[in-house]
Amino acid sequence: MSGEYRDFLELSYAELEDLNLAAKEQRKKRVAADVIQEERLKYLTDEKRIKAVTVVFSDLEGRLHTLDYDKKFLVKSYDNLTFDGSSIRGFTAQRESDLRLGIDWSAFYWTPADIFGPGKVIVFGEVIDKNGGTYSADLRGVLKAFAKEQFQKNGYTLNAANEIEGFLFEGVDAERAFHQTGKFEYVNQGGYYHSLPGDPLREFIDTTAEVQRAMGFENEKDHPEVAPSQFEINYTYGEVVAAADQIQLYKLICRQVATQMGMTASFLPKPVTGVNGSGMHTNISITKGGKNLFWDPKGQEKVSAFAWKFVDRILTHGNDICLLLNASVNSYRRLDPHFEAPNQIKASATDRGSMVRIPIGNEKSARVEVRSVGPDANPYAVLLSCFKTGLEGDISKIKNLRQAERYLPDNIYTALDNFRNAEWTSTLLGEDVKARYADLKQASADRCPRLLGTIVKSSEVQFHHDVYNQLLWGQF
Repeated sequence: MSGEYRDFLELSYAELEDLNLAAKEQRKKRVAADVIQEERLKYLTDEKRIKAVTVVFSDLEGRLHTLDYDKKFLVKSYDNLTFDGSSIRGFTAQRESDLRLGIDWSAFYWTPADIFGPGKVIVFGEVIDKNGGTYSADLRGVLKAFAKEQFQKNGYTLNAANEIEGFLFEGVDAERAFHQTGKFEYVNQGGYYHSLPGDPLREFIDTTAEVQRAMGFENEKDHPEVAPSQFEINYTYGEVVAAADQIQLYKLICRQVATQMGMTASFLPKPVTGVNGSGMHTNISITKGGKNLFWDPKGQEKVSAFAWKFVDRILTHGNDICLLLNASVNSYRRLDPHFEAPNQIKASATDRGSMVRIPIGNEKSARVEVRSVGPDANPYAVLLSCFKTGLEGDISKIKNLRQAERYLPDNIYTALDNFRNAEWTSTLLGEDVKARYADLKQASADRCPRLLGTIVKSSEVQFHHDVYNQLLWGQF
């Protein structure tokens, strides 16, 4: 159909940035949900050029799902959006398949028309169980409830910023084709910080950064990473649920931009052996009344005793939560000490092989950095694990806990055993969700060789939760 007959919303990147930053500020100030809901519904009603609202939610493994609702239908029926949960991995069984989607109106984004299509906006959904409460396998909802509880009970605001690395490969759907090609092809071999203006990697980074900026990410820096065709695009801190949402949007934007360029953005932790893998270093701090509780100019490494206890709890449960932070067979290729891998369960200001690093900071930026996280992990599971463990976990009596000779698993089977056997993961997720998550990871692992070996196997890509293809899984 000719575009001249359509009148769909298409805003400049500057207009998009203004709208998204204003919405972000509302979220930051905790404007009442009913106030934001009324404002968004009025906007959707009045703005005739919007045709559809894309509602997104994440399954138990962190894979993003999208549903497009006709705008007029959504405005009338936003409080009764049902869907078949049995079709979502890790959600309900077929006999109890009906779930509902609520709308988190504070998590509302205006999107660039050239990337996502004209006349659309994105909003995050909340999965609601048949009793009207947060669905236990929707870890976004669980994280949101935990963050709200911490604010109401202790006055804590949980903050996070994630450094998400990925690879850019030649060809569309390079991951889904891996079982046929057996290889990934780099688009650039320049390496760390080096990419000439106008080459494919630089064009991809520039375009992605522009989209992020338009969507209110508040970018900080972007650059090629150590490995060939590897990238990292950094943006500012956010409150914990907003930060997790931005991880999902970051990966969605990267994949969409890459596809439009005829390439693939991959967040497999170690898609190519012999070069550095990709991580998702997770920077964490907690504020109260605007004060950073992790800062102490007189403390060890200039962080507070409160922060060190937070670190000690994460170190205590490092093996328990490893499967949540490193969620795929491929993740355990990355935890290789020969490539700056953070596989040591210790804390350090300087050793980048440590699971937890204490970066140089000041009153504003003091934080702890959990370095062992893979970029394919469910971001809501990651941040729930880090914050709930850091605040409520146990502290081991292991001598010299912060520097003890302890290591993360080098294979998913050990990680699965640790996860299943740990009492803490039952406290963290509940027995039912814990069992569902472990069963999903076991199913992927059982489709792959027990030993990783030196070559990336097609099965660890083909049966990866992010690459999931029903046709290929059915051929096992």
